[in-house]
Formats: sequence, structure tokens, C-alpha cells
Amino acid sequence: MDLFEYQARDLFAKHGVPVLAGEVIDTPEAAREVTQRLGGKSVVKAQVKVGGRGKAGGVKVASDEDDAVAKARDILGMDIKGHTVHKVMLAELAPEIAEEYYVSYLLDRTNRTFLAMASVEGGMDIEEVAATKPEALAKIPVDANEGVTPEKAREIVAAAKFPADVADKVAEVLVSLWKTFVAEDALLVEVNPLAKVVDGDVLALDGKVSLDANAEFRQPGHAELEDKAAANPLEAAAKAKGLNYVKLDGEVGIIGNGAGLVMSTLDVVAYAGEKHSGVKPANFLDIGGGASAEVMANGLEIILGDPDVKSVFVNVFGGITACDAVANGIVQALELLESKGEAVTKPLVVRLDGNNAELGRKILDDRNHPLVQRVDTMDGAADKAAELAAAK
Repeated sequence: MDLFEYQARDLFAKHGVPVLAGEVIDTPEAAREVTQRLGGKSVVKAQVKVGGRGKAGGVKVASDEDDAVAKARDILGMDIKGHTVHKVMLAELAPEIAEEYYVSYLLDRTNRTFLAMASVEGGMDIEEVAATKPEALAKIPVDANEGVTPEKAREIVAAAKFPADVADKVAEVLVSLWKTFVAEDALLVEVNPLAKVVDGDVLALDGKVSLDANAEFRQPGHAELEDKAAANPLEAAAKAKGLNYVKLDGEVGIIGNGAGLVMSTLDVVAYAGEKHSGVKPANFLDIGGGASAEVMANGLEIILGDPDVKSVFVNVFGGITACDAVANGIVQALELLESKGEAVTKPLVVRLDGNNAELGRKILDDRNHPLVQRVDTMDGAADKAAELAAAK
């Protein structure tokens, strides 16, 4: 889950990373009182989860309370790279900036470790620095068991060649930023710029945080950080049912048991769709290795509720999840939707193999629903689902 800047700022402050005062608002008039509390001046910053806000006019300095209201009115409702601004953060005006740096921690999946990145050339897109001056971006592995101690922080500072007059303060920030990373179960924490101001202080002026959704069970407070207004309603409904679902831009709904099988199904459907008007997978939905009939019914209800879906491919290899449970789930889902007065008009193609496959097939055959077709091979079922979607 990616956070807005104001949420990242709040987490930084919570764990001791030096930040400026700031408050978030969603109406222009609210800027007046907030700017008064910030000393009569403020920086009005669009809150969108995309870079390039400044170049798009989403960051403006307000000279007084009236100007803050006007600037907030200008920014609220803006479209920045396809993101509408619904909130702005008013931040305390920073002292004059002498230098800008970059620091971050992230999960390095390739090397199965954590990685610290730091540069004395901050304030710009770090991707540009990495591409044009790779030597200016230090990358230091961080051992998960040891973390970032003061000694490790000094190693990072030395590798990035921070000036001696800020080395100790940057090292302190790095230790606090690591505390944020670990305590909040983050996948990324980034400060850009980390600024040295004229009085010698070092401040985090902008931040980015991505949280690990898999850690929600030990981070109950993170639910409050979710941007529910921007969430896809189907994904929100699936999450409420405990389903591992991702909406995609396609027409063939996909249900499978196991992430590997579902990913393979996406590929097979995309390949089959090339000869059927270019139809594509409409979603990723993994009902898991031990899913019950109820889970199957919930998943099918979500997918059939997607107006983009023209057909559904249920691809199950029975292991822990027996095929008869899957078949019962399909029957239950159809009965549930019909009982709600929601007519089922989208064809289902079902491929069952593995544990109790014959019993599962018999359950579907006995139900004999006119919209359910059984195909015994994965390729054949994908082709049939793509064909039916193209015909709708």
C-alpha cells in the first residue's frame, strides 16, 4: 500500500525522523486557519501518489493566509498525471535550503536482502541520477538481523560521500528511518529531498512510504491509511471477503487455486485471446490451496459482478482443495446470485483435474446449468473461454 506524503510525514515524525510541521485539508477555506498555526506562511502541496507534482503546478508557496486559500483552491481538483487532487498538505515553510540529498531503504527481492540507497544529489528523480550518474548513488546491503546501527549508518554516509559537516546528522536520520522501515513493516521508505538548511539542520522535506499488505495482521492501524476513495470497488469487495484478487483490463474472468496456476492461466488466456479478437484476462483471483466451497462462491460472485467480464474460466487442480468442493462452490454461487434476483448471463468454462476431479465433474453435470461448460484440458478451456468472451 502506497501512502500519501502527509501519511509518510506522520510516520516519520512518529519514529524520530526530523520533519517540518504540516496538516492535511480538503477544502480551500481550511487553509486559512492552518497557515495561521504554521506562522502565517505555508507550502501548499498536492497529495497524489505520483511524482512530478512541482512541475505540474501542484506545489506552491503561500505568502499569507489569503494566498494559502487561493493556492489551495487552485490545486484542489487538479489532474496530475491522471490523478485528481482531493487533498492538499500545508507544510511549514522551510528555512533556506543549502543542499539536497536522497536516502531510502527498500526490499531487494533479487538479492533477498534489504538495501540502503543514498546520494548527495537529491531533489530530483532518483531514476535520472541512477541512469545518468550511477556513481552518485550508493547502494549498500543491509542485513535483516543486524539492521542499521549507528555504525552501519556511518558506513552508508561514507559510501555516499556526504559532507563531513552533516555526516553525523544524516547518520542519525538513517537510524531513525530504519526504525520507521522495520516498525511499520514497510517495503520502501524514501526521503527526497533530505535537506541541509542554512542553520545546519537536516530535515526530511518530502517522503514516500510503501507498506507491506501481507503484514496487516500485525499492523491494525494501517487500515486507517488506506485510500478507500480511490480503491477499485471490486478489489475492496474482494478484500472484505478475504480474497486475493487484482482487477485487470480484460474480458475473461479467472479463478484458480494457487498463485502459480493462476499466473499460468493468465498467460494461456492471453495467448488464446490473440485469435479471438484480442480478448485478455480480466482479473487475478487465487482461491488458495485449501479453499472451501464458500470461498469459491465468494470469488465467483465478485467476478460475475464485474461488468467488463464476458466469460469466466475456472481452472482448478485439486490437491488440498478437492474438485468436488470447487464444483459445489460454483453451484452455490449460481444459486446465491439467482436468489438475489441477479440473473447470471455470463458463460463459465470449468476445468477440473486432480483430487476428486471425477466427483466434481459429476456434480456439475448433474446440475446441468446452461451457462456452465466443462473442458478437460487447460489449453482447450482457455480457448473456449476466450471464444465465448469474444462472442459477447
